[in-house]
Parts: sequence; structure tokens; C-alpha cells
Amino acid sequence: MGRGAYALARVAVVVRAPAGPLWWLGVLSAGVGVLVPGLTGRRIGVLAGAALFIVAACVAFAARRRRYAELALGASRAGRSVILQDRAVTIRNWRRNRRWWLAAAFLAAVAVSFVVPAAAGMAMAGLGVGLWAKALWLGGLERAGEVLLWVRTDSARGSAAGKPVRGYLTTGLSAGDAAPGGSKRVRAGARG
Repeated sequence: MGRGAYALARVAVVVRAPAGPLWWLGVLSAGVGVLVPGLTGRRIGVLAGAALFIVAACVAFAARRRRYAELALGASRAGRSVILQDRAVTIRNWRRNRRWWLAAAFLAAVAVSFVVPAAAGMAMAGLGVGLWAKALWLGGLERAGEVLLWVRTDSARGSAAGKPVRGYLTTGLSAGDAAPGGSKRVRAGARG
């Protein structure tokens, strides 16, 4: 993977980063869409949206799963010189780099509501759910292998399983500040 110090981001966190914005922007745009009668009517729009929600969630969950599994299977141990990026930094960087894309997707979903109410917003929310489920699936891979999966930040700008990604690196389960699956790690002293 190269010599010298370089930054690593958690694979599950990179996958999970868009899930929250897509879910909340989708729910918001679907809510706005329900207020608009649209050309097809609310009932047809909501039924179409429910179907699109399921399809989008399944597509987001299934996309590139084989590639993720292959990269996880071929992962090598991270060296001592790596810098483990915090969960919050990974999420902030992803959202900052795509904020205009998210805003455009939200506006497009609201605009589509004038034709098919709520459908595009529900599809966005489905994408968020599918990505969240994929992060949980990655967490299952991490628990099964008793390692955390990391990817170099310079190669994971588009996707954690894109062509520039040549391989994953692993650390022990206690490394970093995110639990398997990319959620916030609950510290033992934080429980009431």
C-alpha cells in the first residue's frame, strides 16, 4: 500500500455518511410532496413512492456488495505509520464535498412532487435506508473477521469500493472511534 504516513477512513463510515442526509432530505421532500396534489394525485404518488422506496433501498444495499466483500477478504494489516481519521471528520468531509449535490437532489425531489407527489422523496429516503443497511452488513463482516476495515482517504473520494481503491487495511476492533458498522462507539463509562 506504500510507505510513509497516510490517512485511513473507516469503510463503514464512508458508506454510512450519505445515509442520514438522504433519509432526512427524502422524508422532508416527501412531506412537502404530500402537500401538493400533483398531476397523478396524492394516492398514486404515495403508492409509487412506497414502491420506489423499496426498490431504492434494495439497489443501494446490493450495489457493489461483491466488490466490498472481495476487498474485505483481501485486506492487509495496517502499519504503525497510518493516521486513523475520526468518524466525525469522515462524515463532515463527505457531506461538505457533496452539499450542493444533496441540495440539488432535494430540490429535484420537491419539483417532481408537482407531477408525482412524494415519490422522489421516498426514493431518496430509500437510498438512505439501503446505505445504512449496507453499513450494518459491513459491520457484520468486521465482527466475523474480528477486524475493522479501513480505506485510504485519497483513493476513497468517490466510493469506498471504487476503481481507485486497490485494497483495504485492517486494525483491531478497538481502533478508532467508530464501532463495527460505522456507528458511534459507546464507551463503557458512558452508560448510565
